[in-house]
Amino acid sequence: MNATPTPAPSAPISSTPILRTVLVWSAAVTGALAIIGAIVGYLVAGAEGMWSALLGVLIAAIFLAITGASILIANRWYGDPLYVQLFFAIVLGGWILKFVVFIVALLLLRDQPWISPTVFFVSIVVSVLASLVVDVVVMLRMRVPHVSDIELPTDPEAGDRVDERGDSGAPRV
Repeated sequence: MNATPTPAPSAPISSTPILRTVLVWSAAVTGALAIIGAIVGYLVAGAEGMWSALLGVLIAAIFLAITGASILIANRWYGDPLYVQLFFAIVLGGWILKFVVFIVALLLLRDQPWISPTVFFVSIVVSVLASLVVDVVVMLRMRVPHVSDIELPTDPEAGDRVDERGDSGAPRV
């Protein structure tokens, strides 16, 4: 007696096209920010400012891409009985990877004479804000149904199709 709708293994996950679009648009915005940041950084603080801006944009892009990429990778197991466990293990692994990379980056970049801290900070903040704008624009433009990624129970007496087991999936009363 299964009253809970189950995922349809053959149906694509609605988050996959959204995440792919976000990653593509984010890559384009990151390229534009790298060019603008390098120019502004150079004008503000010379070569140190240019490299600081480029590094800040690159670090922000990597961190923001890890989350989207980990979800896309996890979505490959959609329909598998262990999908939920695999999904959260992969996404949590991505977050742990981001944490480790963040700590390593801080330790390596701390007290470097060629980094302009202000330009570095501003480039990271601008990159994160640009990524949020991309996320909002993509979500507003994508057409995703309010209810997706599930297969609803059917009623064979009403002419609905019955699956290969001869079971409609509807709860028995």
